Amino acid sequence: MKQTLLLKVNAESPDPTKIKTAAKIIKNGGLVAFPTETVYGLGADALNAAAVLALFEAKKRPLDNPPIVHVADLKEVPSLVQEVPKKAELLMKEFWPGPLTLIFKHSNIVPNITVAGLDTIAIRMPNHRVALALIKASGCPIAAPSANLAGKPSPTTAQHVFEDLNGRIDAVLDSGATNIGVESTVVDISAEPPMVLRPGGTTFEALKKVLGGVELHPFVKAEEELPLEKTRSPGMKHKHYAPKAEVILVEGNIPAVIVKVRELAKSYRLKGAKVGILATDETQNVYEANVVSSLGSRFNLAIVAQNLFRLLREVDAQNVDIIIAEGIPLEGLGLAVMNRLRKASGYCIIKAQ
Repeated sequence: MKQTLLLKVNAESPDPTKIKTAAKIIKNGGLVAFPTETVYGLGADALNAAAVLALFEAKKRPLDNPPIVHVADLKEVPSLVQEVPKKAELLMKEFWPGPLTLIFKHSNIVPNITVAGLDTIAIRMPNHRVALALIKASGCPIAAPSANLAGKPSPTTAQHVFEDLNGRIDAVLDSGATNIGVESTVVDISAEPPMVLRPGGTTFEALKKVLGGVELHPFVKAEEELPLEKTRSPGMKHKHYAPKAEVILVEGNIPAVIVKVRELAKSYRLKGAKVGILATDETQNVYEANVVSSLGSRFNLAIVAQNLFRLLREVDAQNVDIIIAEGIPLEGLGLAVMNRLRKASGYCIIKAQ
C-alpha cells in the first residue's frame, strides 16, 4: 500500500515548492489528485501509457471510459489533435479556462489507453490556479478523471479523495472545497452540429449563445439507461455518482413532489428502513426522516450544484438505507444536477402527479 502524501496549498497562490513536488511525481509516472473549479481530478501524464493505466487501476475505472486531458495553454492543443475547427476556437476563446471539455479527433502522439481506444480525445483547460500550476510544472498534458473510486459521488474536497483513494495514489494537493461542484460540460466538436454529451459547469444556454446550433445528446436528459456501444465522453456509460444507499428521484411540480416524498419516506420507515431526504431550502421543513438535508434554494442552482456530491456523501455516511431526492428544474446548472441525480438513482425515477 502506498503512503499518500497530503500537500496543503493556497488556492489563490499555491506554494511553488509543493507544486514542484507534485509535478515531479507526475513526471515520474505517478498519480496526483488536484483541485479544479469543478471537482478534484486524479492526474497522470496523459502521454505516458503506463501512468494512465495505473490511474485506471487506482480508481477501479473501466478501461472503456476515457479520461479528460487537461492543458494549461491553448498552444498545447494542436499537437494533441488532428485539427482545431473554427467552432472549437470560438468556444475556447469564450469559455477557457473554465468548465468546458471539447472532443476532437486525436493526433497519433496520444496513447491508445488515454482515449480508451477511440479516435477522439476530450480536452479542457481548468480555471483553477493550483491545477494550472501543476500542469505547467509537469511539462505535459494531464489525464484526469474525477479523483474517486469509480461509480461513487465525485469528490469536491481533499477529504473525499482520501476517503476513496488513500493508499492507492501518490499525493493529494489540497486547496479546500471546489467552487462549481459538478464536472465540466462535454461538447463533441467533431460532430455537426456540435453535441453536448454531458451537461456540466458551462450551461447549454451559454453554449447556444456562442454557437447558435448545438444539440443535446439524448443521453443528457434520459430518464432511463440508454444502450451505448462507444463512450465518447466520461459519465456516459457506467454507473456514476452513486452512494452506497439506494437513491430514488422524485420529479414533478413542487406540491406533488412534497406529497410523494412524504409518502415514500413514511412507507420505508414503517418497514424499518433508515431514510435520508435530499430536499431544498423551500421544502426541507415539511419532511420527517432520519436525515433531512437541503441542497440549497431552488432559486440558486449554482449552490445546489456546489452541494450535490458533498451531501450525497454526507447523507450516505449516516448509514441510511435509502435516499429520496427532490428533482429540480432542467435549466441552467439544473440540467447537470438532474443528469447526475438520475444516474445516481440508476434511473429509479418517480413522476409525482
